[in-house]
Amino acid sequence: MKLTTFGIDLAKNVFQVHGIDEHGKVLVKKQLRRDQMATFFVNLPPCLIGMEACGSAHHWARKLQAMGHTVRLMAPQFVKPYVKSNKNDAADAEAICEAVGRPNMRFVPIKNVEQQAVLALHRVRQGFVKARTAQANQIRGLLGEFGLVVPQGIGYITTRVPELIEDADNPLPGSFRQLVQRLLDHLKELDRQVNEIEAQIQAWHRNSELSMRLAQVPGIGPITASALVASVGDAKNFDDGRQLAAWLGLVPRQHSSGGKSNLLGMSKRGDSYLRTLLIHGARSVIYRAGQKADPCSWINSVVQRRNKNVAAVALANKNARIVWALLAHDRCYEKGYRKAVVEAD
Repeated sequence: MKLTTFGIDLAKNVFQVHGIDEHGKVLVKKQLRRDQMATFFVNLPPCLIGMEACGSAHHWARKLQAMGHTVRLMAPQFVKPYVKSNKNDAADAEAICEAVGRPNMRFVPIKNVEQQAVLALHRVRQGFVKARTAQANQIRGLLGEFGLVVPQGIGYITTRVPELIEDADNPLPGSFRQLVQRLLDHLKELDRQVNEIEAQIQAWHRNSELSMRLAQVPGIGPITASALVASVGDAKNFDDGRQLAAWLGLVPRQHSSGGKSNLLGMSKRGDSYLRTLLIHGARSVIYRAGQKADPCSWINSVVQRRNKNVAAVALANKNARIVWALLAHDRCYEKGYRKAVVEAD
């Protein structure tokens, strides 16, 4: 009998493999160490291999594809319903093997090395930004314990705190002044790291035709454009723009039954980093549109009917659909574009 489908439960050192034939009969059920994986699969005929989209999944997907296999990555929450009884590596591999063969299963696009490298820059930048914000809040909190209040915003930290620690009239001990100065130096170092990584991202953005094309959309800048290009990959993996918006969590959650539709707030599924970038970009567009006060503009009409938070999510959803159209149909952004209507003879 010929092996047709495999499920692999990934790990750091020990991998669980579950293989079946075209009739669903289990032929392989074993553990493999990391150095045995390539040797095992290179000697097999091409087959369908399923894995959860977790750590090192894209690396192994690229490696197994180079051997001639068809690899499919799935979100772990879609695999979980197929786990029978207790959870262990063997049960997980069996569930993955069963899930990958479902005709209605949703798969995660496999990223190439360049995409992963760009996303690594974004993740590291995001970590430095969080650390910078935490450091600024710590400085503000420590000074507040001595009755010195600094307004919110990192800009106030860099301008006012040096004056406070140099002011001899403040009742601050010398050791505390040295401590705050050390924290300020750390804050400046974090800010320098953020700026350097942003420069690397913008350099990649300028060399990417797709990223430059997305940056023409109002509310999408170099950071958002490069993150979208690296995360989405081939936009044709999505059926339409709404599916991409749903993948980003920018569509309403549903709690419908009995033919009655009940739409809730946005689902917040998918990549929270991309969703945050799109919504913040939409807020900037809303701010600029409010300054123009054009009642005929779409975004101003949404703000008048609802509120700015709802309008920001609506514009982020619209931008996500535009991004799909630009990537899937290889187009450039056109302001006020309308789909041509073909008249029947």
